[in-house]
Amino acid sequence: MKQLIVGNWKMNLTRDESSLLVNELLKNNFQNNVEVVLCPPFISIQLVGELIKNSSIKIGAQNISEHESGAYTGEISSQMLKSYNCNYCIVGHSERRQYFNETDELVNKKSKILLSKNIKPIICVGETLSQREENKTAEIITEQIKESLKNFSETEILNSVIAYEPVWAIGTGKTATTEQANEVHELIRTLLAQLYNREVAIQIPILYGGSVKGENALELLSQNHIDGALVGGASLKSSDFAKIIVSAKNS
Repeated sequence: MKQLIVGNWKMNLTRDESSLLVNELLKNNFQNNVEVVLCPPFISIQLVGELIKNSSIKIGAQNISEHESGAYTGEISSQMLKSYNCNYCIVGHSERRQYFNETDELVNKKSKILLSKNIKPIICVGETLSQREENKTAEIITEQIKESLKNFSETEILNSVIAYEPVWAIGTGKTATTEQANEVHELIRTLLAQLYNREVAIQIPILYGGSVKGENALELLSQNHIDGALVGGASLKSSDFAKIIVSAKNS
């Protein structure tokens, strides 16, 4: 399986800043054993898509409407993303869950819509600090996985990505230890094997997210159950993001 490195720009970078960042990234000769995905804000998807069209870098989005069309002011549909050749879309990020009250049920619905358009959902799960301190990590992750993947066929899960992001490590500078991260990734892999089978489970990329940086990427990505990273702040600087991609190549 290729390592998968996804840059989530969140609500950052103007058009000019986006162009500068992508052009800096394109100066690197990334190897074929790493798949790189950029997820800019909606208004930059066309620009970034044009800049990377002759490279191996893929384009993704940060969110999607649960509606496919209609009078939903401000929303973006899966068909709109497809028209810009989006390959991936993040769903259920902790910030969407926290600030916009997104539920596992909604994550499931959005993922199904994306899959119907051949766009791979990057389904995010993760526990809060209080949940971890109460030893509820396994319970929370299990519930999120089961509900988010409800009624997924084998084909659908094989075209999906799971991202484990401990909420307490997102944008805080804190990072789960390699042991903590790998333990939860193993839990997810075991759960997927129970829901489907072992052969399916080992084919599904499980990414780690949460203050991933050039300095800690190699250690995290070398863990046997971690298949890549969902990168936030470090994806906004070409040198930092390139270090993470190189770490994935060397892991």
